[in-house]
Amino acid sequence: MASPDGASGVGGSPEETELSITLTLRMLMHGKKGETVKRIREQSSARITISEGCCPERITTITGSTDAVFRAVSMIAFKLEEDLGAGSDGAAAGRSPVTLRLVIPASQCGSLIGKAGAKIREIRESTGAQVQVAGDLLPNSTERAVTVSGVPDTIIQCVRQICAVILESPPKGATIPYHPGLSLGTILLSANQVRGHRPPRG
Repeated sequence: MASPDGASGVGGSPEETELSITLTLRMLMHGKKGETVKRIREQSSARITISEGCCPERITTITGSTDAVFRAVSMIAFKLEEDLGAGSDGAAAGRSPVTLRLVIPASQCGSLIGKAGAKIREIRESTGAQVQVAGDLLPNSTERAVTVSGVPDTIIQCVRQICAVILESPPKGATIPYHPGLSLGTILLSANQVRGHRPPRG
C-alpha cells in the first residue's frame, strides 16, 4: 500500500497550479511540418496549432504554461538551426543565426520598445540576440511582427524576456489578428469554393 507521503506532490501543489500563467505566443513560419509539430507538441506539452491556407507563410500558435511554451520555442529554434545546418557541409564555421518572427499586438509593442528604445536595447544587450519591431502593422490586422535572430540559446533568452514584458502589459482595446495572405479576393474565393465543394466519400 502506498504511503500518504508518496502520493502527495505527484500533481504539484495547488499553489503551484495557481502561479502557472497560460501564455499564448503567435509566430510566423514557412511551410507545414506536420511530424515536427507533432513531436514538439508531445515533448513540450504545449498546444500548437498552425493556420490553414495556401499561403507559404503560416501562423503557428503555441499555448500552455510559460514553461511548456518556452520548451516548445526552444525545440523550434533548435529544429530551425538543424534545418539550416543540413543545407551546409556539416563543417561550416560558426553557427548560422536562426530567425523567429513573433506576432504581437501593436498596443504591446510600445512596452517592448520602451521609452526612447531603452527596453528593447536592454533585451538586445542582455541576450545578445537581434530584435527588430516592425514599424508597420501586418496587413488587415492590429498586430506587428517582432523579428528575433541569433543562435537558439540567445533566441530562447530573448523570447523569455519579450514574454515577460507582454505578460506585464496586456493588449489595450480589441486585437484584430493577422492572417497571412488574407485579402478580400481570397475570402470571396474560399467562400465560393466551400459552396461548390462536396465532402469526400469515406
